[in-house]
Amino acid sequence: MIETGKWYEKSGNCGDVVCSTRVRLARNLKQFPFPAKATDPQREAVEQKVRDALLSGNSILSKEFRFVPLENASEEEAVSLVERHIVSPEFISDRRGKAVLISDDESISIMVNEEDHLRIQVLREGFSLKEAAETADRIDTLLSETLDFAYDPEFGYLTQCPTNLGTGMRALVMLPLPALTENGAMPRIASNLSKLGLTLRGTYGEGSKSVGGLYQLSNQITLGLSENEAIENLRSITVQLMEEERKARSQMAQDVAWQDKIDRAAGILKTARVLSSSECMELLSYVRFGISVGILQGVTTEELNGLMVNVQPGTLMAKAGKPLDQNQRDVLRATKVREVCAKIKE
Repeated sequence: MIETGKWYEKSGNCGDVVCSTRVRLARNLKQFPFPAKATDPQREAVEQKVRDALLSGNSILSKEFRFVPLENASEEEAVSLVERHIVSPEFISDRRGKAVLISDDESISIMVNEEDHLRIQVLREGFSLKEAAETADRIDTLLSETLDFAYDPEFGYLTQCPTNLGTGMRALVMLPLPALTENGAMPRIASNLSKLGLTLRGTYGEGSKSVGGLYQLSNQITLGLSENEAIENLRSITVQLMEEERKARSQMAQDVAWQDKIDRAAGILKTARVLSSSECMELLSYVRFGISVGILQGVTTEELNGLMVNVQPGTLMAKAGKPLDQNQRDVLRATKVREVCAKIKE
C-alpha cells in the first residue's frame, strides 16, 4: 500500500481545538481545456507535464515526492487516501487520467486532473494557516517556473468552477467541536459563518456529515480578496470559534452526566472486542474531550489524532494489504484502539 505519513499523528498549535490546517491552490494549464472537457490524451499530457515539472524540473522537490497514478491504486488504497485527507472524495470516483504526487510525510499533495488540472494541497497539524499558506505559495512559485498557468489580469487564476476564480485558494481548518455539537449550537454557528464569507462542512468536505464532532471551516470567497486577506478572515473567525468551544467544554466538564459519558467512553475503548467505525469515532471524540479538560490522562492528543485516521475502514484494509469484511474490520479496529487506550487513566 501507499505508506501512511505522520503529519496527522502530531498535535500542533491549539491542538485541543484544531486538528489540522489545510491550504489548497487550484491551477490550470493555459494550453489545455479544463479536465471536464479534456480528452484522455489531453489529460495524459497534463499529467506528464506536471510530473516532469515536479520530479524532473526541480531537484529539491523531486527528492520529496512520489508519483501515484490513481488507476493503479486498489479500491482500499484509494479510499484510504480520502480518509487521510490526501485527496478529495470526488477525485477517486473516476480515476481515468488522474494521479497524485505525495510528499514523504503526506503533508503536501498535488492532485492532477481533479476539477482543475492541479490542486496543490498543504496540510499542517494544529492551527498553522500562515505556515501552510507560505509552503503552498513556494510550491506554486516553483511549478510556475516550468508550467504556464491560466491567468487573467482582471479575474485572476482561471478555474473550472467560477467560485474558485481569483486567488484559486481555499484555506481550511479541521475543528473538533464536540461541546458545541452536543449543546445544539452548530446550526446557529453555521448560519452566521455563511454571512461572513465562510462555510462549515462535515468531516470529509462538501456533502459529508460530521463524524465524531469534526468539522471543516473554510473560506468561501476567492474573487476580490487577496490570499492574505482571506487567511486573516479565516484566522480571526477560527479564534472566536475556538474560544466558544473551550468555554462550552469548561461548562460541560463540570456536569456529572458528561463526566460519566467520558469515563464510559474510555472504559469501552479500553475493553471492546468489536467496534464499528461510527461508534469508535464518537467514543474517541468523548475521550479527546476528556483529555483536553483534564478528566482523563495517560494518552496524548497526538496518539488520538493518529488513531482517528488509522482506524478508518479503507486505511485498515490498505494497511492489512487485503479486503476485510465489516466484522473483520470491527475486530481489527477494536484491537488497535485497545493498544492505545489501555494507557488511559482517570
